[in-house]
Formats: sequence, structure tokens, C-alpha cells
Amino acid sequence: MAKKALSIRPAGAGSADARPGAGNLAGGRSGARRGGEGGPVDWPASLRRGRPRQPRELHRKPRSARPGELWLVVVDASASTRRQGALSQAKGLLAQLFEQAYRQRARLALLHANGTRPQWVWQGRKASRAARKWLEGLGAGGGTPLIEALGEAASWLARRQRLHPAERRWLLVVTDGRLRDWPPLAASACPALLVDIECTPIRLGRACLLAEQLSAEYRHIEQLASL
Repeated sequence: MAKKALSIRPAGAGSADARPGAGNLAGGRSGARRGGEGGPVDWPASLRRGRPRQPRELHRKPRSARPGELWLVVVDASASTRRQGALSQAKGLLAQLFEQAYRQRARLALLHANGTRPQWVWQGRKASRAARKWLEGLGAGGGTPLIEALGEAASWLARRQRLHPAERRWLLVVTDGRLRDWPPLAASACPALLVDIECTPIRLGRACLLAEQLSAEYRHIEQLASL
């Protein structure tokens, strides 16, 4: 894998390390600016008023109520992803992504699509080293309940929006797109990126259609590996 930091955020949505400044209004991009007695002392501003002699004379910097961030990852680990080491490449990419989430203190939701029905691994927990342990044990097999997983993810995101309206959410779908037919899909309610891991000599290219229906940015894993 490339050493360049991987971002779940689609192009144009800002880099993964971006930290927007505090808004000027209560409904600003990063929430209200708020002073607090426990905030850091702004010494230049305090000294401009003369030498402080009492705590109340200290000027404190405002603190920004920065919204939290959630990364929802849907992983297709059906039997077809064994071909040409597709799942192995996906695991390398996910390991990098989980590390980024851990460093950025983002929350992770992880939905595993294989077998007969999708299974939640986590639902909005803080990223931790446990994600790496889960990834090490991930294997491919069974059917491809990806469409069911996408429906479950959409419902969960809608509930999450009601509970945490200020939270910034991002969707990542990792799949080889090897599905037969599926009903029309609704566009993702949050910025989305679909990574195509189809690596066979003859490719069906259906992951690109999935990305189009989800209004997600499309990238093939080979493009990411070459960055």
C-alpha cells in the first residue's frame, strides 16, 4: 500500500486531516464559539489590558464546539472477493483507514456483508486497535448480501442523523460489485466513496454502476495503490 495518508472523504470534501475553524454564529460550520472558564489563557490579550492581578482579569481564548466525525464502512467479503487476492488488497487499505480513524479520534461503524445477511461489527464506537484484530481474522466466503447491507446502512444513518445532527458522516463501500441484479438504490445521505476491488482478468465493472446509483465517488483499488 502507499504510504500517503488515505482519506475516506470523497474529493472536494476536504482532506482527512482538515480541521475547519470555529463558526461565527451558533449555527456555524463548526458550531458556536464559546468562552469557558477552563479555556486557555490568551496572554497577549490579557497583557494588553495591563498586568492581570486577579483571575477574573485574565482573557481566555474561545473554545470551538467542533462536531464529531463518523466513518461508516461497508465491507463486501463474499466468496468472489477471494479471486486474485482482492480481499487481501482490501484488508491492506482498511488497515490504513482504521489507523487514520484512530489517529483522528473518529468514530467507526462497520458493517460486514457476507454469508446470508449483513452483520454489524460496530455501530459508532471510537476507533481503537481492536479494529486491527478484527481485520486480521476477516476471511471471504458465502453469498453477497451487499444490497441488504446498503439498505441497513441507510436506515442506520437516518437514525444517527436524528440523534447526532451536528455529526459529520462519511460512507465507504468496499466491494468487487459481483452481483446479479438489484433494485434501484437511493443516493447516499452523506458523502460517499466506493472502492472497487474487482481484480480478475475479466471484469464485470458493476461496482461503477453501484457507485453511480449511490451518488458516490468511484475509485478502483489499483488507483489508490498507485498514489
